[in-house]
Amino acid sequence: PCDPEIISNRALERGLNQLGTLGSGNHFLEIGIIEKIYNEKVAKHFLLDKDHITVMIHSGSRGLGYQVCDDFLKRMGTAVKNLGIEIPDRQLACAFINSKPGEDYILGMNCAANYAWANREIITHFTRQTFEEVLKLSPASLGMRLVYDVCHNIAKIEEHEINGKVQKVCVHRKGATRAFPAGHKKLSPLYKNVGQPVIIPGDMGTNSYILVGGPNSLKETFGSTCHGAGRVLSRTRAKKSCRGRAIDRELEDKGIFVLAEGRSTLAEELPEAYKDVDEVVDVVHKAGLSLKVAKIRPVGVIKG
Repeated sequence: PCDPEIISNRALERGLNQLGTLGSGNHFLEIGIIEKIYNEKVAKHFLLDKDHITVMIHSGSRGLGYQVCDDFLKRMGTAVKNLGIEIPDRQLACAFINSKPGEDYILGMNCAANYAWANREIITHFTRQTFEEVLKLSPASLGMRLVYDVCHNIAKIEEHEINGKVQKVCVHRKGATRAFPAGHKKLSPLYKNVGQPVIIPGDMGTNSYILVGGPNSLKETFGSTCHGAGRVLSRTRAKKSCRGRAIDRELEDKGIFVLAEGRSTLAEELPEAYKDVDEVVDVVHKAGLSLKVAKIRPVGVIKG
């Protein structure tokens, strides 16, 4: 459930003109080519094949979601003091789920999630439209089909086994995404027999991966896996480390065309700012959290 009345006027103002936009930071639209298939059966179920063209879209609730978070950080900051809990960082402010601030946050967060779904749907429409205009072929004739649209940085009420007992809990995946294995009751009928599609993007200059929920995810990580490779350099350090470099030309030399609103965005998101995605994916694969299905090589990246 959601309640738009929970959303502040400032949040509504910030989101008003941002539908259909990528946003800044690590948000992107990436065109890639499937370079390798690891699991033929699952790849076929996902309608993926070697040398197919893919489009990966990473965007969310934009300024609306950011403001919802900021509004509730302030509110929960007061609530957590009243509980007598010491927190090392204001962004760790919290409240009991069944408290008024906790219940209101869930309703507000769900509004932001709905905005994010709508935003990605609009970007997807624009993407199909662009392919049609350039190639003079309809999305249907091009076989443009959605594999999966999934939220991350979101709290979900789920049932998980804890100490041998199934309990209803709130799982907040920050920098993580769901990875339910085959047979999970919450999966849609389309993916129930193979498991949930998992998307792990690399940086602008490296591979991205399609995986599927693994057999150990429920037992080890509440049905979760990583959402990306993860940063090793802050945005400030990344910008300092690439002074005098032309990141767009470096990527072009690798066969990757990048379009960004400004040089600052490219500097913040340069490839060295992230861990090696190949190593990260190998770790979650070997741990059985999510299993490799396909590797994607980028050929074009649009940054906000």
